Amino acid sequence: MLAASAVGAGFYTTVNENYEKAAEAKRIVDGFNEDVNLDALLCDMARTLIACGNDFWLKLTPERLTALQRLPVDAVERVEQSFIEEKALKIPYKVESYKLRQAYGGQRLNAEALIHWRMNCLDVSGYGTGVLQVLLHSLAFGGDKRPAFAWMKSKIERIMPRIFEKYAGPDVLALLERADENTIKLFEQAIKNRGEEGAWLFYSGKGDIRPVTIDPRARFEYYVEHLINQFYLGCETPLPRLFSTPGFTEASAQAALELQNMLIRPIQRYIKRQIEREIFNVALAQAGLDPLKAQPRLHWGAPKTREVSLADMLRAAELGLIRGVPKELREIRLGTMGGEWRCLRLRTADMKRPTARFTVH
Repeated sequence: MLAASAVGAGFYTTVNENYEKAAEAKRIVDGFNEDVNLDALLCDMARTLIACGNDFWLKLTPERLTALQRLPVDAVERVEQSFIEEKALKIPYKVESYKLRQAYGGQRLNAEALIHWRMNCLDVSGYGTGVLQVLLHSLAFGGDKRPAFAWMKSKIERIMPRIFEKYAGPDVLALLERADENTIKLFEQAIKNRGEEGAWLFYSGKGDIRPVTIDPRARFEYYVEHLINQFYLGCETPLPRLFSTPGFTEASAQAALELQNMLIRPIQRYIKRQIEREIFNVALAQAGLDPLKAQPRLHWGAPKTREVSLADMLRAAELGLIRGVPKELREIRLGTMGGEWRCLRLRTADMKRPTARFTVH
């Protein structure tokens, strides 16, 4: 959901219109996007980037950017960096190479051979941190260790069917008074081999029968609800609550989505800058154009259509560019006032007068 919010609307590109080779620059950028299917690459990359914090694009021809191929997120075993070392300082400086896992060949790739997408880089490993890290990793504090939220949630979901099986068909405790040992062993064997729905056992001697029940004071819904809330907070999107929680109103959803946009906007800016620097500028430089002058830009969403004002339409009619004044020009909707449409009706005869007066109906 976060990835769809970030890149799902698609994009369009622009260049500096004052550049003398603007048309050629636009053609090169759009042509490269089509050749590598950049729109689909971004959709796949955004899901992995947000979930895991990393994604890797392999330049199939490192010396010349002509094609791109996504690598599996676990393909890179180690990000090898150079450091600034002075006295007691040791600070990561830049990435030198990427060491692949043995399953993917085990080679070392130069930094220029990959485009490394990452967000929330928190340590010296060179890897980013995704929103699912907090759900998939356990928490160690001092000598204590808390299991991962995803593990706890999955364990509860695994146990729930067993609870229904156990108490929908309860076990029965049979008290056998003065039963011999052989009879007791027969009961033990029958209980161990009973079905999931439970079993009733009968004995001809004297005894008592007591079904096993759960203590009504045992209330777990508050703990389960807390766990589910923590899980959704880790996902950093309110939309699951909107679909699954009664009483989650539209106003609550709108307020939650506004907070979600605070996460989406930085991701969009990061992807935009990376694409412009790592792909658009490189593609133009390879074609012999100046990226600084061309200024290729990526914009999210659809291009904005230019709106024609009423004054422009009237001027076009005066110049004779519009003949036989069309209905769209004679009746222009100005908007709603009190629930009713207000229209500006222009008579064709008035259009020919040098000073026309119009009445709003």
